[in-house]
Amino acid sequence: MTCAIKELKKGDIIDKSFNVGKYQPIYYAGASGDYNLIHIDPEFGKMVGLGGNILQGLCTMAFAATTLTDFVSDPSCLKRIKVRFKKPVKPDDEVNVKATVVDCAEGMVRTEIVAVNQKGDEVIGNAWAEMTYKKCR
Repeated sequence: MTCAIKELKKGDIIDKSFNVGKYQPIYYAGASGDYNLIHIDPEFGKMVGLGGNILQGLCTMAFAATTLTDFVSDPSCLKRIKVRFKKPVKPDDEVNVKATVVDCAEGMVRTEIVAVNQKGDEVIGNAWAEMTYKKCR
C-alpha cells in the first residue's frame, strides 16, 4: 500500500470541510469534560456577548488534525500541531480547513493551516503541523 504522505510535495493542499451540528458543543463537552456554559448554553453565550453558544476551541483544532490524519489514513503520522484561535465557531457553522505543504525533508512534512467559516472569517490561523512518514504504513 502506498502511503499518501510520501506523495506530498511543497505547495500541495490538503483540505476538508466540517459542518458543525447544533449539538456538536454538547457532544464535545461529553467527550472532553468541558462543560463551560459558553459552550452548552445558548442563552448564557448571548448574555456574555458571544451571540449564543460557541464550539470548544479544541474541537476546532481537532478538525484541523482530522483533515491531515484522514488524508494520510494514519493518525500516528501526525507528530505536532499548533493553532491560534482567531474567532469562535458556532453551531451550524461550516468550517473549511486548508493545510498547505511548506516543507518536505528527511521523512517530515510541514504544513501551514488556515480554517475559515462559511462567511470567510478566519477561525484558525498562524497554525502549522508536522507529519512524519518514517513509520507510516
